[in-house]
Amino acid sequence: MQVHSLELYNEYKLIGIHTSVEDYKLAFLINQKLNTGFSKNKEYLDFNKKSGSFSVFEFIDDKNQLISHLISNKYIGSVSKISETNLFSEEISYSTMSYLIPEKKKVDFFLKIEGEISDLEFNKTIDQLNRIDQIITTYNMNPTQLKSKDFLIF
Repeated sequence: MQVHSLELYNEYKLIGIHTSVEDYKLAFLINQKLNTGFSKNKEYLDFNKKSGSFSVFEFIDDKNQLISHLISNKYIGSVSKISETNLFSEEISYSTMSYLIPEKKKVDFFLKIEGEISDLEFNKTIDQLNRIDQIITTYNMNPTQLKSKDFLIF
């Protein structure tokens, strides 16, 4: 009996970004430097197994047939618990941090570029990102080496 299989391969390149600026400020700076048009998606990346939602900015480049996503890797949330010890109860609040890609906790944002982009253009993009003063560093990442790469497919 002959077995047929279908492999779905999502072609994209990934850039890791280290910065201390907020997501909207980073999108603004990238728009200025790279002449792009990132805008915030109305929907966040939200997973049932993860606590938190991650912001996503999108830019569709019709001319080069590329779709780019700027994705936050960190979510800082607040949790409140009611502690009932003795006669009185008190509410305890603390903040938690969760990561979209837990094995890359030091990466603040990912820039995912879907479509056919040459290595020369891709490296040029990394160079231009590194010239933004508020960005500490950017670098090429291999998505196939990530354990949680499925969280980047949407």
